Amino acid sequence: MIISSIKSEYLRYKNLAERAIEQTPEKELYKLFGEDNNSISVIVSHISGNLKSRFTDFLTSDGEKEWRKRDTEFEEKHLSKEELINIWNEGWSVLLNSLAELNDDDLNKTVTIREKELTAAEALHRSLAHTSYHVGQIVLIARMIVGKDWKSLSIPKRK
Repeated sequence: MIISSIKSEYLRYKNLAERAIEQTPEKELYKLFGEDNNSISVIVSHISGNLKSRFTDFLTSDGEKEWRKRDTEFEEKHLSKEELINIWNEGWSVLLNSLAELNDDDLNKTVTIREKELTAAEALHRSLAHTSYHVGQIVLIARMIVGKDWKSLSIPKRK
C-alpha cells in the first residue's frame, strides 16, 4: 500500500513535468534564466541520471553508481524534444521497474546512497522529494517561457 502510494506520487510529478514540457517550444527547452541556472533540458537530464543511478539494483548496490557521470547531466546538449523525452523515459523506466519489484516489507531494508545507510523508505522519500523539487523547476521555467498561452496544470486562477 505504501509503495503503491509512492509510485502514484512519482507518476503525478512525471505527468506534471511532461505536460509542462509539451507546452514548451523545442528551441526554448534550452533557455536559461540567469547565468548559473539550468534549462529544462538540463533538469530533465539530471532527473533521468539520478533515477537511473538510484534505482538500478536499488536494494543491493550503492545508489551513486560508478558509471554515473553526474557533472555531464548539467552540460547543455541541445537535443531534440524527442531525444530529450527518450532520456527522460529511460530514467523513469528504471524507477518504475524497481518499484514494481518492491513491496511494503522492503521498506525497512537498508540501502546506501554515497555510502550513507538509509532505510528503503527514507531513500524513496528522499528521491521523491528531489524529483518533485526539480519538476517544480521545470514547471516554473516552462510557465515563464509560454507566458499568457500557458494552460494550467491544475485549477486555473479564479475558477
